[in-house]
Amino acid sequence: MVVLSAAIVTQSKALLARQFVEMTRLRVEGLLGAFQKLVDAGRDHTFIETETVRYVYQPMESLYLVAVTNKSSNIMEDLETLRLFAKIVQDCCQIQVNEEAVLKNALDIVFAFDEVVSHGHRESVTLAQVKTYTEMDSHEEKLHQMIEQSKINEAREMAKKKQMELKKIRQQEAKAGGPPSMTGFGSSPDSLGGGPASPGSMGGGGPSMGGMGGGGMGGGAMSGGGMGGGGMGG
Repeated sequence: MVVLSAAIVTQSKALLARQFVEMTRLRVEGLLGAFQKLVDAGRDHTFIETETVRYVYQPMESLYLVAVTNKSSNIMEDLETLRLFAKIVQDCCQIQVNEEAVLKNALDIVFAFDEVVSHGHRESVTLAQVKTYTEMDSHEEKLHQMIEQSKINEAREMAKKKQMELKKIRQQEAKAGGPPSMTGFGSSPDSLGGGPASPGSMGGGGPSMGGMGGGGMGGGAMSGGGMGGGGMGG
């Protein structure tokens, strides 16, 4: 048995289709379009055969659930697979199977179909097992999403913290204000010689130089007529 595709269609369009073997979109659309032309709402049969494929289908409200298989597949196995597909669709849509419900739960239906057929061949699974497998996948996906969200939240907190630090620095700079401070290099005008010098400090023509006084080297140390007049000898 080889299941080529499983789909849910209306009389005029396809709502979803899952391919289990390599097929082009053009071929899938062609096969489903041919089914919509061949199906007769008043017929009691559940399968249609063409020259190349077999359509096994089941009406669901105003929709059709159809499995496309090759002609060499076992019709009984095909019908069994179709019944399991129908249970899955009903379980996913829960209340009523209609176009809105199918589109809303399309991903869940497709994932569940994947648990039933792998590479065109039917897996030995029940509806309960399919639900368990899909719930496990869903749990893993939720866990991954939680981890990713945690990383995003952490990055936001870091960015917020950095923003607060920058804001605090700007506030401190704003409080300082005014021209840059010269503290540490002498803030007093006198210290850099900008004001009047005090007498005796670095005197600029004042009456006294202190230890280098006006008449000599100490008021008679080397004056008074030579080295002996009273400087060195009295």
